Amino acid sequence: MTEERPQPAAPATATAPAVPECHDEVCITCSDQAVAVTVVRLLDDDLALVDTGAGHEEVSVALVAAGVGDTVLVHAGEAIAVLGGDLGD
Repeated sequence: MTEERPQPAAPATATAPAVPECHDEVCITCSDQAVAVTVVRLLDDDLALVDTGAGHEEVSVALVAAGVGDTVLVHAGEAIAVLGGDLGD
């Protein structure tokens, strides 16, 4: 009596993940720009309401020690630095 051995499965074909389409002027996923904004109000869960100059947005401030009135540098919805001094406006 001969024993049948299971055949190996065909190798899986990898498909590249879909690349998100950018519909705005700056794509949040592939942009390498950060924007200076002003903290208007601190919210729960390490979030803050910021003034972008074109309106208000909610961003994460989990990585920085920011307070109301501080100017923070934001990239992809995350504050990455608190700016100080004259920005040369």
